[in-house]
Amino acid sequence: MQVTAKLVKELRDKTGAGMMDCKKALVATEGNIEQAVDWLREKGIAKAAKKASRIAAEGSCVVKTEGNKAIIFELNCETDFVAKNDNFVNLTNKIADALLASDATCEACALEVEVDGKTLKEFLLESISAIGENLTFRRFSVVAKNDNQEFGAYMHMGGKIAALTVLDNADFETAKDIAMHVAASNPTYLSRNDISEEFIAHETEVLTKEALNENAEAVKPKPENIIKKMVMGRLNKNFKAMCLLSQPFVKDPNQSVEQYVKSKGSKIDSFVRLAVGEGIEKKEDNFVEEVMNQAR
Repeated sequence: MQVTAKLVKELRDKTGAGMMDCKKALVATEGNIEQAVDWLREKGIAKAAKKASRIAAEGSCVVKTEGNKAIIFELNCETDFVAKNDNFVNLTNKIADALLASDATCEACALEVEVDGKTLKEFLLESISAIGENLTFRRFSVVAKNDNQEFGAYMHMGGKIAALTVLDNADFETAKDIAMHVAASNPTYLSRNDISEEFIAHETEVLTKEALNENAEAVKPKPENIIKKMVMGRLNKNFKAMCLLSQPFVKDPNQSVEQYVKSKGSKIDSFVRLAVGEGIEKKEDNFVEEVMNQAR
């Protein structure tokens, strides 16, 4: 497979590695992006824990609760200017109210929910004409709780990030504190128990190869048993950072999130976090080409 400049750039954006290293990785893995990421990690060039999600589209993430029900979704537009506009904000609020009052549980059925006398799908098409930008509804979730649980809802920077938590036997402030922490620290899992054996095996293999490559270049190579301890140490460190319960609590880094909620007599049941544009590749504008086209 031919390694194109576009592939090299995509890998560089994912890992932060240099262009030549990315090209070598893609050549070694015959153009497979995911395998190339692992190749770079094994060589110690890229660390998965530092890899950021590709944030591309604009818009807003919205979370809203009422009684024992909560909804969270993302509405995308093309520019940040529109996302901050009052018309767009009002649009997201109307959609949130309609979804919260509906029985919709998935994105497909959400598009059939009535908003201002039209289905959400029709409502968005009309709004596209009014706003002048394409709008996309995505990542809709409904979360329920019981009477002994509390929702924590938090929106950061007007909806650039939205977080929703459910806590057992918690007060409102504690639940919101955890939602703020989730927004800030971006955990992947609730606890180590939620990590699949397949993922653990994969990470162990990658970290082992990385350690062996480092050891091969060391002036004083370490014995095999020390290498195994190094790998386990790195694995545990990575998982500690990924899991909500083991992360240092943002308001008091001297205690973990788990220790904080236990001190409040509570327990975290679940969490959801959305950040605007995750997983959407943003169009790269070529302003020189645009000006030249207009001049023709």
